Amino acid sequence: MEITSLTNAKVKQWVKYKEKKHRDQDKKFIIEGEHLLEEAHKAGLIDCIIIEKGKTSPYVEYPQYEVTKEILKKIANSVSGNWIMAVCNYPNYQDIKGNKIVMLDGVQDPGNLGTILRTAHSFSYHTVILSKDSVDVFNDKVVRSTQGALFHLNVIRMDLKEAIKDLKEKGYHIYGTSLHEAKSLQEVSIEENHVLIMGNEGQGVREDILALTDQNIYIEMDTFESLNVAVAAGICMYTLNKR
Repeated sequence: MEITSLTNAKVKQWVKYKEKKHRDQDKKFIIEGEHLLEEAHKAGLIDCIIIEKGKTSPYVEYPQYEVTKEILKKIANSVSGNWIMAVCNYPNYQDIKGNKIVMLDGVQDPGNLGTILRTAHSFSYHTVILSKDSVDVFNDKVVRSTQGALFHLNVIRMDLKEAIKDLKEKGYHIYGTSLHEAKSLQEVSIEENHVLIMGNEGQGVREDILALTDQNIYIEMDTFESLNVAVAAGICMYTLNKR
């Protein structure tokens, strides 16, 4: 189907997906560029393809909408000028699964969340649990910075205290990250079934959450006391994964 008008009803609907309330209402979001489309296709999430008129899409099994460059620009969140986009369905996230889990307490920066999700997928952390006040996982900057890892993870938003209680009952060992009353990452003994909790960029993990952990850990450093949360999460996941 060809669309040339900026006021077309489909175009108006796609533009609305820039806002969380409309994404949540329809359980759909927009992705841009060939790499993200490839990963979304592998995960079976694509609803339809939006492609620049005159270009050819490799994803012929989905409904195709040929549009003008002006329409693509209106829909887009980035400024990279992608010639192909897709409307995707929200993944069917499941109950907590996997032996390694990352839990995020109030992470606000989309780039940080995206990087943590990408790292989690790289080190086989199957589930990521977000506190209810963490940034929206379908925020465009989050989606882009995951480089498609988002489509292959089990991401759940829930109350962290409830999650910790449930995970402890299932035999998971809970590691919080803190500079106080904690062991160094190199000293701590690692349990196979474990949860790693990372905190807010400015405040870290809340005290009431830290009080529920089995062991709090910190990264040994020579100078600064703290790292960017995405960097710290990467170091922790790598270390816990290798021991």
